[in-house]
This record gives sequence, C-alpha cells and structure tokens, in this order.
Amino acid sequence: MSKLRTPSMLQDNLDKELAWRLKEVADLTLAIKSSPSSHQRTLIRAGVPLLYAHWEGFIKNSSLSYIQFVSDQGLRLDQLSSCFIVFGAKKHLSALTQSKRSKINIEAVNFFMSQLNSSATLSMSSAVNTESNLSSSVFDNIAISIGINPDRYSSRYNLIDESLLKKRNEIAHGEYLDLRAEEYRSLVDEVIQLMRWYKTDIENAVALGSYKNTTIAQPSAAAGQ
Repeated sequence: MSKLRTPSMLQDNLDKELAWRLKEVADLTLAIKSSPSSHQRTLIRAGVPLLYAHWEGFIKNSSLSYIQFVSDQGLRLDQLSSCFIVFGAKKHLSALTQSKRSKINIEAVNFFMSQLNSSATLSMSSAVNTESNLSSSVFDNIAISIGINPDRYSSRYNLIDESLLKKRNEIAHGEYLDLRAEEYRSLVDEVIQLMRWYKTDIENAVALGSYKNTTIAQPSAAAGQ
C-alpha cells in the first residue's frame, strides 16, 4: 500500500475506495430497474453477492488505509492510543499468551518495558480479518480494533446478518432466493449508508486525532516538518 502521510491523502484514498463501489452498485441497480420482470430476479440474485462483496471490501480496505495512515505518522508506540499499540506489538502479545518458552516470553516482556518509546511500525499482515463473512460481530470487532465506536451501527446488525450476509450465503450455496426489486433497492440504500457512516467515522477520527494517546505529549507540527 502506498504511503498515506496526510489526512488529505487518506481522504482521497477513501473517496476513491468508495466511489467505484457506489458506481458499480448503481449500474446494477439501474439495470434491474430497467429490465423486464422476467429478468429482474436473476439480476437481483447476482446483485446481492455483489453488494455484500462491496460491504466487506470497503470495510476491510478503508480500515487498512486508516492503519496505514497512523503508521505513516512517525509516532512512537506510546504516543498512540491503545488499540493501535496492539498492531505494533501483536506478535509479542501472541507470544505472551501462546508460548511456553521462557526466552520468547522474556523477549516479549522486554519489548513492553523498553520499546514502547520506539518508532511505531504497525503490522499490516492480517491486521483486518473479515473471516470472509463480515457479520455484525466481525464488523464490531474490526471497528473496535481501530478505535471506531460501533454503537450507532447496532440497530443495523440484524440487517447485516439476515438481509445481507445470510442471503448472500444462500445464493452462494445455490439456494433459490425470491427478493423483490423494491426490497433489493432498500437493502442497497441501507448498506451504502453503513459504508458512508464508516468512512465518515474514520475521517472524524483523523480530524480529532483519536489515534493518539492524549496522556503523552505529541510532537508539534513544526517538529515534523
């Protein structure tokens, strides 16, 4: 992934990430609307998995872009909020919980004792795992992992699990789905709204500096120039 050093670079990345997805969904929605009723069911069956793919893809890629932005700020680990420290210390956290070897555990403890004031290098590998089934619980975990409050999404969790994910899985497994055009359009509107919310939440987090540890003195703007 290319460097995302400034808020404007991140916003441009998020704008592009969402724009092509909205266009593709809009093109198919228009095709469904203009098609004879005998063809609509087939297009709707194709549209649900496509809509789900954009839901999963946008949440994953926008989250990774935000993590990349935070990593590119050149801050120390202890200058980051705790959720981002996790990305910089994940292998050591895993060592403490999984390894029975004393040497590995000691190295992990030494890291936390001496390296938190070192420059943050956030691990991007498996940083965001959608588990190929972006259910409400998986989404909730991803949002929390990058410091996004998932509370306002909770009213849409049934829609995510039942109207989107379950129907996508039924179609993917060869089951018949009878979904009317107006129901599909309503689902499209809801999913697009969720993606827009998520984009706005990331942009607000950047604007507010929510990725920073407010108890630690941050470098001045002049110092970074």
